[in-house]
Amino acid sequence: MKRSRINQIMDEAEGFIRSFGFVLPPFANWSPAEFRGRTDASRIVEARMGWDITDYGQGRFDDLGLFLFTLRNGQLADLQRGGGMCYAEKLLISRRDQLSPMHTHVIKAEDIINRGGATLVVELFGSDDAGGFADDRGGRVRCDGIARSFGPGEKLRLAPGESVTLMPGDWHAFWGEGGDVLIGEVSTVNDDMTDNIFRDPIGRFSEIEEDEAPWHLLVSDYDRWLK
Repeated sequence: MKRSRINQIMDEAEGFIRSFGFVLPPFANWSPAEFRGRTDASRIVEARMGWDITDYGQGRFDDLGLFLFTLRNGQLADLQRGGGMCYAEKLLISRRDQLSPMHTHVIKAEDIINRGGATLVVELFGSDDAGGFADDRGGRVRCDGIARSFGPGEKLRLAPGESVTLMPGDWHAFWGEGGDVLIGEVSTVNDDMTDNIFRDPIGRFSEIEEDEAPWHLLVSDYDRWLK
């Protein structure tokens, strides 16, 4: 992706988020120079909190892509010992007909929440050999605490305010239907470096063409820009 396109997406996304009364945390506004000059930002970097814009390395962001901002993220060590900061939270924007491709997680359980906008479509498969949901769940997923039966590949449509709980091993893809959608994600500790398993051989992060200076750093920029 071109850096100029990423900067444009950031600008559009912040306006969209604010239209729902949500304000990003102060570190969202740091310039690269401000970020490099901070002596107190190590936790943000280690947890990979911040801006995240991807076309999955395919160069077709409008068709295959996602905007994310990681607001907070715990530590895997806490999750492994069963205490401490074991949670994460993100904001996402799924544009109209923009696919976030089929994937699953080994560790992360998550609630996917339609925070506002159009309808969020989630295509679901379970983890058994036939794509069904595990027997101990009775072939069901929970939507806002209510167990609902789903067959492999069935499409769940979430209106604003509605959510679905996905467990590790649940395969899912999603997109906006009829317009753009602001999505909340509340989950166990998030690791985007190793805990995204895609059905098709694609990348999690984009290669960046530096055609202009970045407004803000992406989480995928940290290793290169902050060393």
